[in-house]
Amino acid sequence: MTTAKAADTTIFTRRESEARSYCRSFPTVFTKASGAIMTDVQGREYIDFLAGCSSLNYGHNDPDMKSALIDHISRDGIAHGLDMYTDTKAAFLEAFENLILRPRGMDYKVMMTGPTGTNAVEAAIKLARKVTGRRNIVAFTNAFHGMTMGSLALTGNTAKREGAGGGSLADVTHMPFENAMGDNNTLEYIEWVLENPSSGMDDPAAFIVEPVQGEGGLNAASAEWLQGVERLARKHGALFIIDDIQSGIGRTGPYFSTEGMGLNPDMITQAKSFSGMGLPFAALLIRPDHDIWKPAEHNGTFRGNTHAFVTARVALEKFWSDDAFQKETLRKAKYLEDRLTEISAQIPGSALKGRGMMRGIDVGSGELASDICARCFDAGLIIETSGAHDEVVKVLAPLTIPDAVFAKGLNILESAVSAATGNNQIAAE
Repeated sequence: MTTAKAADTTIFTRRESEARSYCRSFPTVFTKASGAIMTDVQGREYIDFLAGCSSLNYGHNDPDMKSALIDHISRDGIAHGLDMYTDTKAAFLEAFENLILRPRGMDYKVMMTGPTGTNAVEAAIKLARKVTGRRNIVAFTNAFHGMTMGSLALTGNTAKREGAGGGSLADVTHMPFENAMGDNNTLEYIEWVLENPSSGMDDPAAFIVEPVQGEGGLNAASAEWLQGVERLARKHGALFIIDDIQSGIGRTGPYFSTEGMGLNPDMITQAKSFSGMGLPFAALLIRPDHDIWKPAEHNGTFRGNTHAFVTARVALEKFWSDDAFQKETLRKAKYLEDRLTEISAQIPGSALKGRGMMRGIDVGSGELASDICARCFDAGLIIETSGAHDEVVKVLAPLTIPDAVFAKGLNILESAVSAATGNNQIAAE
């Protein structure tokens, strides 16, 4: 097998589609990764504050997950089984039931969808329409739910929507997220539209909401606002769907980002870190009374990744058998909040965004945010932007990141902010 030499990226520019994106911000050839560190072909190490866009909450190549997967492959364990019964699927479902659902008093059927988050979202909106007999879905400003046509219709970002090339992105009403209208109460506005027979809004089949908007700029919804959205859904005969693909699986502290908020969603989407190791794996959690699918009515060749069942089970058993991991994540989240508060003080008018270990700084412009991230990469830190104008510098470090590595990465970020803003204060190594 031929490997890339040095940092030569010409094969990618010559043969890979122009749709490639992250590589444009990080123009080197990576060869290995462990924990919170990625290494390129020249042997240079980078601290990873992107973590596969939260697909690697437990870091790169967790040794226990890796060992279990190698053992499974070595004994000729099932590699692909469509949706047939397998020992690995049974073990995963039992672990998910015993460690996640039952301790939280939750009763959901687990629907294996296609392997990515947008597949879970597509299944959710399709089922909501089937259950209610309605078409309209309420999504929110700055939402991002995926790039396939149904999910893209829910997505607010114009640049991403333009990728549809003029195709229909219909049967969705976008409503203002919390604080999207300044001091105005967005729930009151949504209720007014719903109850006004001349508003032009069709009765909704469902409301779908991200508790923390990952790509939309780390806008974090309050428990009170989410409760209000659920109340409106119940009042108007619609389903309530939580998209916890990026904000869940420990990213904000608890397994689900809405734990303790008094919510009872009809469906919850899962993907990204669901496999534990970065393997493609997505699912839709469905309240049993809504599970009205006929056999094969919604299917796909890769509905359930057998290798991901192996690593996902290990992740659940290793990190969610007690509350130690959650407590450790919340401790790191407090440190992150304190450090970002100090760093943002260098930027007049900046604001801290997000919740838990899903945090960032709104620096006011995409140009400044991109400059900061580029300086970080030059100094050995992988970090990206988010928001409608790419104005938020977003920290998505692995939840397992060692304290010393975490501090070093934040020191690099602080130095990059100082340099980009002309502040002569340079963070200590």
